[in-house]
Amino acid sequence: MKVELVTTLKRHATKILADLHTSKEPVLITEHGQPSAYLVDVDDYEMMQKRMAILEGIARGEKAIKEGHVLSNASAKEQMKKWLK
Repeated sequence: MKVELVTTLKRHATKILADLHTSKEPVLITEHGQPSAYLVDVDDYEMMQKRMAILEGIARGEKAIKEGHVLSNASAKEQMKKWLK
């Protein structure tokens, strides 16, 4: 992963962004020697957001199963009939 100082970002933002779009490698921005932010390509960010949504859905499903909030196949079909008219 590429690391850049915030001052370098201020001075060379166009070049850093061009490199980011070419390499698709995230850039860690530091301030006072400490990590401050990541720059990531828009397509990569959107893909990460979609993955997170899928993982959150899986986690909700696992929690529902663990808590016993499940339906039998017959019951689920009966409820679906109401929505699929």
